Amino acid sequence: MSAYGCYVKFTARPGQRDALVEHLLRAAVGVSSVAGCQLYLINTSPTEPESVWVTEVWRSQQEHDASLTTPDAQESIKQVLPLLAGSPEKIDVLPVGGKGLTLA
Repeated sequence: MSAYGCYVKFTARPGQRDALVEHLLRAAVGVSSVAGCQLYLINTSPTEPESVWVTEVWRSQQEHDASLTTPDAQESIKQVLPLLAGSPEKIDVLPVGGKGLTLA
């Protein structure tokens, strides 16, 4: 089973970036106890003030996909959608290692 990662770019509606960040930080707390999640990092952009990037690393894509079906995840998604200016952009990656990441 290969590790799975993704970068997800969210673009908030004008003035909603901080609210979006707060929702995503709460999601990060919730996902910390989900099996397979190794990294869930929230980032803002110094050049795109309404952009928020989430960096995720999972033991497998199956565990990532399963995490999105939980009631907590579904509720979080419902709360975040009205804050967005459009659909999130996602880039899938295959993590291979590095400082701060131990692939089990």
